[in-house]
Amino acid sequence: RVQLVESGGGSVQAGGSLRLSCVISGVTYRTRSMAWFRQGPGKEREGVAISSTGGSWTNYATSVKGRFTISQDKTKNTLYLQMNSLNPEDSAMYYCAADFTPGGYWGSPDPWRYWGQGTQVTVSS
Repeated sequence: RVQLVESGGGSVQAGGSLRLSCVISGVTYRTRSMAWFRQGPGKEREGVAISSTGGSWTNYATSVKGRFTISQDKTKNTLYLQMNSLNPEDSAMYYCAADFTPGGYWGSPDPWRYWGQGTQVTVSS
């Protein structure tokens, strides 16, 4: 059974930092791309960052480039998202996703097969 479990969300003031974690089990972690998505109230789920198999390639949404960093710890089967210089627009439920179907756009939720339950990030001004 595939499980993705996020943690690390919370409340922070603008300019602060948070690090999200996603532990994955039940899937061949080392052969799958993984990504972070977020969904704010009344908004569509959007891709924030993607890490390719093994972490050799990453990409980010324009809105978070230079502020967020995605990384993997293969020994712990864990995906991370370091978020710096947070602003209120970053407030959302953040989700971890795994198993990307080639041919789709990584920033869309459709090509991703497995999802975590989400962790809430709230940034106050």
